[in-house]
Amino acid sequence: MSKAKIDLNNLDKSNWKTYRFDEIAQNISERVDPNNTDLTVYIGLEHLDSESLHIKRHGTADDVNGTKLRFYKGDIIFGRRRAYQRKAGIATWDGFCSAHALVLRAKPDVIDPELFPFFLHSDLFMNRAVDISVGSLSPTINWGTLKHQEFKVPPINIQKKLYQILKSKDFFIQSEIKTLSKIEIVKSSIFNKLHELRYENYVNLEDLCKKISSGGTPNRAKEGEYFNGDVKWVKTKELNDWLIEDTEEKITLEGLKNSSAKLYPPKTILLAMYGVTVGKIGIIQKEMACNQACCALIVDETKVEHWFLFYYLIALRKRLIALSVGSAQPNISSGIIKKLKVPNLAMHAQIEFSRKLRQLDETKSTLKANIKSSKSLSNSLLNKVF
Repeated sequence: MSKAKIDLNNLDKSNWKTYRFDEIAQNISERVDPNNTDLTVYIGLEHLDSESLHIKRHGTADDVNGTKLRFYKGDIIFGRRRAYQRKAGIATWDGFCSAHALVLRAKPDVIDPELFPFFLHSDLFMNRAVDISVGSLSPTINWGTLKHQEFKVPPINIQKKLYQILKSKDFFIQSEIKTLSKIEIVKSSIFNKLHELRYENYVNLEDLCKKISSGGTPNRAKEGEYFNGDVKWVKTKELNDWLIEDTEEKITLEGLKNSSAKLYPPKTILLAMYGVTVGKIGIIQKEMACNQACCALIVDETKVEHWFLFYYLIALRKRLIALSVGSAQPNISSGIIKKLKVPNLAMHAQIEFSRKLRQLDETKSTLKANIKSSKSLSNSLLNKVF
């Protein structure tokens, strides 16, 4: 393994060679009948995660019918349908996959097989894949077109150095992702405990709040008079299961006065009542108004800690969705929200629950920032080379 560094800012590409894609990789077109095979692993496009080298789930032969493509451990399964989703993963088993994928295998005399999957995730390759896709509803890549595409490839010695850098970044990213998964397991355990506690001793949500109400929307016909003001105005799509610090739209004091919108104090919890966002939640940090699809909970902090109630409502989301009615536009009424059963815990116990959950969420935020930064750096490295 070479430990020499690459000067990415001064790459001399004058001696690099250009190859057609079929000189870089093989298209493996071996066919499989799912009803007549000993292979047990099936990979559909739904099992490939966007922008990820790693395939973490799979189906079985019982899930599908029709002729599929055979792949071997180490091959790359590339989603040729809707290439803009950037799906290309490394097979870690022998198996078969959707015919809407290409099974690609690097040609090691041209490209290092370990670097090859990273190359497929470069902007150069993915953007080219999108450009040559055909069809409007479900654009698809044809091998006959892809194989003629040309790419400039660095010498093998540079490829191996680049791979070591990218491998290190990817190892770090996967480690952070595993830690995120562990955090979600811990949070789920805490949420389950909260569910159990509400059966032991509970109080109705309305008894923990000074006020429960919904907001409103100023008349759009008076856009110039009622909008683009200084009052932050929350819509349900902005409920982010965390702090709400700013809003997409702001209304004027006149808009507030001449509508059912109300100004709510800091620490008010907003809960989405309508549509696909039912159960989404947020806490406002400053005075804000909201639209009529939000239920505003002004907590009585002598009875409940606002962070505790916030997290409890997140834990209750599946229940809230189940209680919503309507198919095209599901909704949950404020009447149902008011009667939600909340564990009746001493304040110190509430604070301990919310402290643990906030620590977990703050760690999650740091991990996600680390992952985003590492992915950005890896993409930058790839884009400088390819």
